[in-house]
Amino acid sequence: MALARENHWVANLESKLSDVVGDRTSKVLADAFGITSVGDLMRHYPRRYMVRGELSNIAELQEGDEVTILAEVHSSANRPIRGRKGSILEVIVTDGSDKLSLTFFNQAWREKELKAGTQGLFAGKVGVFNNKKQLAHPDYQMVPDGADVDSAVDSFAGKYLPVYPATAKLPSWKISQCIGMAISSLDDLIDYLPDEIRSAHNYPTLQQALVQLHTPADLEHADSARERLTFDEAFLLQLMLVMRRNELKKLNTISRTTIKGGLLEAFDASLPFQLTGGQLAVITEIEGDLAQPHPMHRLLQGEVGSGKTVVALRAMLAVVDSGGQAALLAPTEVLAAQHLRTFQKLLGPLAQGGTLGSADKATRVTLITGSQTAPARKEALSLAGNGGAGIIIGTHALLGEKVEFNDLGLIVVDEQHRFGVEQRDALKVKAAKPPHLLVMTATPIPRTVAMTVFGDLDVSTLRELPLGRQLITTHVIAPLEKPAFLERAWERIREEVAAGHQAYIVVPRIEAGSDESADIDFLFGQESADITSVTELAPRLARGALKGLRVGDLHGRQSSEVKDSTMRAFAAGEIDVLVSTTVIEVGVDVANATVMVIMDADRFGVSQLHQLRGRVGRGASAGLCLLVTSALAQTPARVRLDAVAATVDGFELSRIDLEQRREGDVLGASQSGTQSHLRLLRVLRDEGLIETARADAEAVIAASADLTSYPALAAEVALLARDAAIDYLDKG
Repeated sequence: MALARENHWVANLESKLSDVVGDRTSKVLADAFGITSVGDLMRHYPRRYMVRGELSNIAELQEGDEVTILAEVHSSANRPIRGRKGSILEVIVTDGSDKLSLTFFNQAWREKELKAGTQGLFAGKVGVFNNKKQLAHPDYQMVPDGADVDSAVDSFAGKYLPVYPATAKLPSWKISQCIGMAISSLDDLIDYLPDEIRSAHNYPTLQQALVQLHTPADLEHADSARERLTFDEAFLLQLMLVMRRNELKKLNTISRTTIKGGLLEAFDASLPFQLTGGQLAVITEIEGDLAQPHPMHRLLQGEVGSGKTVVALRAMLAVVDSGGQAALLAPTEVLAAQHLRTFQKLLGPLAQGGTLGSADKATRVTLITGSQTAPARKEALSLAGNGGAGIIIGTHALLGEKVEFNDLGLIVVDEQHRFGVEQRDALKVKAAKPPHLLVMTATPIPRTVAMTVFGDLDVSTLRELPLGRQLITTHVIAPLEKPAFLERAWERIREEVAAGHQAYIVVPRIEAGSDESADIDFLFGQESADITSVTELAPRLARGALKGLRVGDLHGRQSSEVKDSTMRAFAAGEIDVLVSTTVIEVGVDVANATVMVIMDADRFGVSQLHQLRGRVGRGASAGLCLLVTSALAQTPARVRLDAVAATVDGFELSRIDLEQRREGDVLGASQSGTQSHLRLLRVLRDEGLIETARADAEAVIAASADLTSYPALAAEVALLARDAAIDYLDKG
């Protein structure tokens, strides 16, 4: 809270904003930006600075110039706005070389100080309206009668004016005034950054940085202040992640050491293919983790088709060998069912435990989803609860209260970005002791993103594709430029089917006019946007371009029985062409599928396109992906598609993808703390800073694990830890 001292408010960063700027203004700031404290306001950082340059002659002004002029008010007039409420104050000023119009909307009160004959300094961006040069809502400072004009020029024109994120009700100059009031009332701040770190990087103090960023003497001071505050964000985040990682290592759990002569050994002996060097290296890391008395917390990332599933299955079998169970959490029923089929196929008799003719070391694999029949669900719940099933695969249904486990030892989360912290925690509490955790993603993550988002996890990466995997050729098709190319795409599908192969056609919507996609204005000749919906395109192709082929459809609104039977039919070769939404984006593995056409491809992100095309070329024949788009050449959307067509390197594409997205998107929709904490940090731009911050954080924790040697830093971490918006850090 702000305190009264000698008739002056003294505030700290936690003080209520209303104590400094008043109730009315504080309410506007809260409504517009969620700013409620002095600290929030001080961390409402400028986007850029407008440099008040040398004084300009009005006669020489050009549209778009940022200028400062010394002029005399010639006249002023306030008039109503035609057709709506409000008024415009127009002030004409002159410097002897020419006249210039200054306009202010709904600010008639300014007419009292902008009187004819008075002098002032006026700064802003030159615009043109009705062939007249003008400054709209300029900053200005009037020169009092008898005052020294040179001094006024020095105090006004030499400043760097901060430009803030603003609203119509709260313009940048008003925010600047509020921040000025906050700075003038600010008490001495305790700097939480350890002196040795600040000195090593030659950073200003916290108070200097906050003040200099808002009121810089020059741009060098502004840059130094911004770097300090950006480092703070990276350092505090890394500090909490390192502390979290240390806390996880203190937890006790059951060691799941690999045994000889068990189910895992039998599985390895039955594999019809050789594991890659990359898989073997990751397997060694995971086996080492499982053997520890504290729970594994590992992220497994890998290229599409790099063999993550086999690696995860081996970890699950190792836990089953130890007497425990493993649960795999999948984001969709299609993917969960696909995992069940894949595991049963890979395990063969080893997945038939408790049945006649099963192998000696066999277990059971069961599936739990939300739309199962009552008998199937009852049996699956029983197998999970009594330990009859060593591997339980499921969707969010695994989190239900009725789902119990006999001895849950390992949780595998597939496509981890689809799940929030609460969902992972809801599964964790079903284990008697803290379970081991393996989260997987087929979306490659650059190093610094992994450090920032998953810095409390050990990271394993699979880059090498299994032997025999075919490369995928990708082409962009633009029917608006070359209409015949779309017809050629349908012909290409017919050729692949004639050769004994199958095809996917991916569209962005389930049905015409649905909400699955934004409005699409996409015309191929006389065709309408309906050809980018499953329910319209599938029958149209079956009647026309793909007549005679067996065309099926798949989307998220179908029942689980329909989806499962459709995927089984496609996997069995009973469907030639599957028209689908992105429910087939991950995990679906049909080796005979060789071609994919993605309609309205510019509606999908780079990583999503890379995931989708990874569904083809999974067998002995090469894959082909055709990206159909209405985006014109050289537009950002087309450049993005051309980048996807140019490379199959998922790590390179991930950087391209992330560079084009907002920081909140980079860190994930569930990572809500990014809005409250990471205002300046950019995980791709600030790679070096993040790595330095990580090293500094590890050094601090090594010196004082509980931060007792750094009380100010401990207090700052405690403040952040109280913020519910950063719960996303708890990925355990």
